[in-house]
Amino acid sequence: MRAAQAGDAQAYARLLREVTPRLHRIVRRQRQFLPAADIEDLVQDILISLHAVRTTYDPGRPFMPWLTTIARNRLVDGARRYARQKAHEVNVDEYPVTFSEEGTNTDDELYGDADALKQAIQALPPGQREAVEMLKLREMSLKEAAVASGVSVGALKVSVHRAMGALRKALGKE
Repeated sequence: MRAAQAGDAQAYARLLREVTPRLHRIVRRQRQFLPAADIEDLVQDILISLHAVRTTYDPGRPFMPWLTTIARNRLVDGARRYARQKAHEVNVDEYPVTFSEEGTNTDDELYGDADALKQAIQALPPGQREAVEMLKLREMSLKEAAVASGVSVGALKVSVHRAMGALRKALGKE
């Protein structure tokens, strides 16, 4: 590690080759229950941390205790990450179906009687009827409807609100 800190790339590569099997043994001993892929991920996390903090190593002190401290910290982080993920997972025996097996929702019974709705709209006062037609049927924005009708945005909101109440009452859907 001293040579690697001095800029010797070959020494650094040799160091990584020598510590990797040791790290595998450390992680395997501490996390026997993990599959090989997860052990490899933890070893890679440790190596990345080693690379990131390699300048903090004090050449006057032993290398392996410094490295095992890094390894222990990464293992603790890995355990926390695992616990957080498991806390939000839900085990199910059977996955829910994304789409219903029923037909599409174009049946008239889902929306009620279209003719009754047309008659109820026609029975509205002219201002409310015009507001419903522009905002709900033609899907115009409030600004567009205000310009087209010459009525303020606030007045349109009030008209639509009152019209929707009247339609619910007329169609018996309180």
